[in-house]
Amino acid sequence: MEIIKFIASVVAILLFIYLGVYSLYLFVFSVLGKLIPIKQPVTATKLSKFIVYICAYKEDEIILNSAAAALTIDYPKDMFTICVIADSMKPETIVKLKQMPLQVVEVVFETSTKSKALNKAIENTAAGYDAAVVFDIDNIAAPDYLYQINNYLQAGHLVVQGHRVAKNSNTQVAILDAVSEEVNNHIFRKSQQLFKFSAAIIGSGMALEYKLFVNVMSRIDAVGGFDKEMGLLLTRDKIHVAYAEKAYIYDEKVSNPAVFEKQRKRWLSAQFNLLKKYGATAPAQFFRGNFDYVNEIYQMAILPRVLMLGLMPLMLLISFFTPGIGPHWHLWLGATVACYLGIIVAIPTSFYNGKLLTAMLKLPLIFFTMFLLLFKLKGANKKFIHTPHDHAPTEPVNNEATAVK
Repeated sequence: MEIIKFIASVVAILLFIYLGVYSLYLFVFSVLGKLIPIKQPVTATKLSKFIVYICAYKEDEIILNSAAAALTIDYPKDMFTICVIADSMKPETIVKLKQMPLQVVEVVFETSTKSKALNKAIENTAAGYDAAVVFDIDNIAAPDYLYQINNYLQAGHLVVQGHRVAKNSNTQVAILDAVSEEVNNHIFRKSQQLFKFSAAIIGSGMALEYKLFVNVMSRIDAVGGFDKEMGLLLTRDKIHVAYAEKAYIYDEKVSNPAVFEKQRKRWLSAQFNLLKKYGATAPAQFFRGNFDYVNEIYQMAILPRVLMLGLMPLMLLISFFTPGIGPHWHLWLGATVACYLGIIVAIPTSFYNGKLLTAMLKLPLIFFTMFLLLFKLKGANKKFIHTPHDHAPTEPVNNEATAVK
């Protein structure tokens, strides 16, 4: 009996270290990100020349709309080129795209991946560009997006992640997805700058100095999670990723629960596979003083926020009814409060309304969906899992972002 109690205590202590440290991490970065202003770069007088890659897989109607929107970005027309990477598009869609003033790169792969598409586009890109920008098929950039990105590039940053925000709030799942995006923006992008850490790259809305982009893309072979691998490679090379909070890029949030499950399965699988691939390199980088890379590895090892919302009160409840096993319930209470406050503080005030309260009723279902996915990841990173879009209207749900549209 004593042995069982000892083992249970060790397990509880390890869980507390893992979940408690993460809760403190969320709290510190979230609160300090609200209290301490982050310096913005000055308006640049020199302009960078951009190649804007739009990765398009099927969904012909969406690419026609988003390509047309990209052409209207408020930036000198001779200083940016739109390049649509058309994967598995209908012939009539290709014809329509080629009638627009943009570049079309047609690709067909046995197994489609974003990294393959981008590398093929690089092969077909003429010389002379200063930076590359990557958009997803549904992304719509704010009119001043390239100007905002340019300010950071001209200030000396080699990599800049834009501020991706939701453009739809048509379902409860979409609202929660939008909230999740903003929580991540605040904690894992904006607030990271306070500690000189890199912002987490999302996979769209980011810009890289062109030669660096070509170099890093040549080293990426991930089926899923190319953005996460990019972040690891950049920070391992001690290249900082800046965050342009005012460079808005509107992104369609998942509306359908089944699609949400497939998307998260792909994300979780990519996350844990990359942790397995790169995690062992963290100690050596730590002793070399590369704390930015170690922080990136740590973010690979942590659970999604929605799982924390469910696990922390569950562990608190267990500790309350099992006195003498592991950390006292008061410690679990403190960690749970820190976790919840960190997430609550990170949510923009514009989201606090009746829609959010109604959407929160979906949280228990999403928690159980995400929890079960942890046991269904085998093989998920060996094939491309496409996230279909619902042609949701462009309806930004963040008031601050709406103001610049």
